[in-house]
Amino acid sequence: MDMIRRIDEMKYINGKNVLPKHLLEQLQQYVQGELLYVPRKENSRAGWGTLNGTRTMIWNRNREICKRYEEGATIQELMEKYHLSEDSIRKILNKRRALLATE
Repeated sequence: MDMIRRIDEMKYINGKNVLPKHLLEQLQQYVQGELLYVPRKENSRAGWGTLNGTRTMIWNRNREICKRYEEGATIQELMEKYHLSEDSIRKILNKRRALLATE
């Protein structure tokens, strides 16, 4: 489903309108009349979750989990509230402890 949505979001650009003639002719040796995906340069890609806010949302959720745990919530209560497994809750808490230890 994500791949289908991603394809729907891609823009179609006619190569004739943006490529120099010599480059277009070279590409036509390999592909003609087909859609061709040209990936972004590696250094221009956005990090995971930065464009749609997912990274920030998860960071805030994890911070809230740690805060609630420090205030006395049990792991079982956190599992039920956030619909996460015990292992996931423990990983979040351990990562937070490790982060605090380096500060």
